Amino acid sequence: MGFFDSEIVQEEAKQLFRDFQNLMRLGERYGQFDREGKKIFIQHMEELLERQRIFMKRLELSDDFMAQLTIKQLQTQLGGLGLSLCQMFDQMRQTLERMKAEADAER
Repeated sequence: MGFFDSEIVQEEAKQLFRDFQNLMRLGERYGQFDREGKKIFIQHMEELLERQRIFMKRLELSDDFMAQLTIKQLQTQLGGLGLSLCQMFDQMRQTLERMKAEADAER
């Protein structure tokens, strides 16, 4: 069975996509959140980022052709931006750390 043939993988991918979309919609109002709202939003983003990182690592480790093709396509797209997959996750984590520091500094 291929990587993407698994119902568990399909459901996980759908849930990651839904959660990402919901957080992006919510994030449009980030500037209106109070300090605690910002912290909760950041926490949810950190959790989503970790879930995405794990999903990508599972793709990388799979020897399924479609999983490897997906990783190669992502690497090509990121390479066009001058980033590796690792750098992308590092930059996202750093952004969340800055957001957290800014939220902590609010009164």
